[in-house]
Amino acid sequence: MKRNVIKIIVVIFLFPLMTQPVLANEKKASELADSAKSAILIERDTGAILYEKNSNQPLPPASMTKVMTMILIMEALDKGKIALTEKVRTSEYAASMGGSQIFLEPGEEMTVDEMLKGIAIGSGNDASVAMAEHLAGSEEEFVELMNKKAKQLGLKHTKFQNPTGLPVDDHYSTAHDMAIMGKELLKYEDIINYTSKYEDYLREDTDKKFWLVNTNRLVKFYPGVDGLKTGFTNQAKYCLTATAKKGNMRVIAVVFGAETPKDRNNQVTKMLDYAFSQYTTTPLYKKDATITKANVDKGSKKQLNVVTSEPISVLTKKGTTAKDMKTEVKMNEKLDAPIQQGDKVGTIVVKKKGQVVSKSPLVAGENIEQASWWKLFKRAFSMFSQTS
Repeated sequence: MKRNVIKIIVVIFLFPLMTQPVLANEKKASELADSAKSAILIERDTGAILYEKNSNQPLPPASMTKVMTMILIMEALDKGKIALTEKVRTSEYAASMGGSQIFLEPGEEMTVDEMLKGIAIGSGNDASVAMAEHLAGSEEEFVELMNKKAKQLGLKHTKFQNPTGLPVDDHYSTAHDMAIMGKELLKYEDIINYTSKYEDYLREDTDKKFWLVNTNRLVKFYPGVDGLKTGFTNQAKYCLTATAKKGNMRVIAVVFGAETPKDRNNQVTKMLDYAFSQYTTTPLYKKDATITKANVDKGSKKQLNVVTSEPISVLTKKGTTAKDMKTEVKMNEKLDAPIQQGDKVGTIVVKKKGQVVSKSPLVAGENIEQASWWKLFKRAFSMFSQTS
């Protein structure tokens, strides 16, 4: 049955602003990522595309695959399914991974926090598989979760076969899809504590101290870059999903198939320079901002707080003006308990002159358990008493 929605319209006056970004012109487009197989540049909060080149071409993502691996780890942390201090045991299979690794030994235990360092900074294939097995029971089950999440995010040209990006048939993504994954990962603001570090140590208080150096050199050499993930295989060439923030504006730039690390970094740098020189962002709501309250049917509480799932902003082209915008809040008409914190319960839509500028999920700001039979009885009796 199709659910009706309740619309709440809020008019937000902004001056002098413009909400409709203009894509890079043809001359500029040819300059930004001329030697990459594909590329894209988006503003994080709105998802607006500022530049793209072959952005829907399926290609091997190499270790950029780990963006999805980190999404599932951060999601599990956010929902309380795991904790940063929790110990993760390394299986013989996880320890056998080749390529980039933190040299885990069979049976070795590290915390989730340490494993995240190994993945985000050192691109550890062994750490990725160890976390996959810890979260889902096996690598195969974790890959199913990866592909399920890809579908939830609306990724039409992505398919995973492993959590590492090691070469295998039928494992692919696109610049567009990687940007959307980067956007999703950045909802979990703590991930920046890992991806922004240029160097760190594992096993620091042991005789097996291991120095991690970030494979994303732009973290050190481009002001504002604080993530997200590099990738390289002989087939994929040099790839990077990068994010940078200056002022209120955060952008995501993706490059596939550059011939050298220098080419990869140069093209990402051009895209970042372009974004910050041409656009600006005005925040409307922070993540977890309470937007409204919603009635809950048969819940332990009658209402729940409805909050933003990510920052909501307006992207503006520098030097342009506008008078006003409208923000529509579309809530599901009926919400049945139980409801978990983070469950999608509606959508916030930003419009200018009737045209949709951006959409973002609204989520439950708290857990609402199902009310007991006795509580429902007392509630109904109380309502009956008030009307009689």
